[in-house]
This record gives sequence, structure tokens and C-alpha cells, in this order.
Amino acid sequence: MSEFREEDLLVFLREQSKLFDEPVAETLEEAEAFLEDCMAVMTDSIKEVREYLEEAGADVSGMTEEELEEASEVFALSGGRYLIVEG
Repeated sequence: MSEFREEDLLVFLREQSKLFDEPVAETLEEAEAFLEDCMAVMTDSIKEVREYLEEAGADVSGMTEEELEEASEVFALSGGRYLIVEG
């Protein structure tokens, strides 16, 4: 079973347009398959989002936590968790 909760998939379905011009998924199953295929990353805090993006080579040193949360590839989830989807 995947690490994605139904509520996580619903957030991605609802907000995917901030990253993609056209929907990449329309159902929970499609969203789960897409996120698994693109190796989306779940983090437990905005600090971990920053660390992940830095390791991936993104220059996020001058970004505030709010700016990180608003980045197109970052999806805020419940419980202070985040989903990172590289488009």
C-alpha cells in the first residue's frame, strides 16, 4: 500500500492546477498512480521541505517558510505534512 492517505490524494486532486496546466489525474486511483510514478515525496515539516529542495539543487536559501509553502511543487497537507511533486 502507498504512503498516501485519501485526504492527501484529495488535496493533490484539488490543487494540481497550481503545478500543471491540465489535470494529470481525475480520480483517487489516478492521483495515487501519478504520485508514485513521479516519485512524489512526503515530508513531516516545512524544514524537511527546505532540506529536500536544497538537496535537489534548488536555491531556496532566501525563501521564507510562507514562500516555500506557496511554491508550485509543494502541497500543504494536514498535520503539518507536505507533499512535494516535481513537475
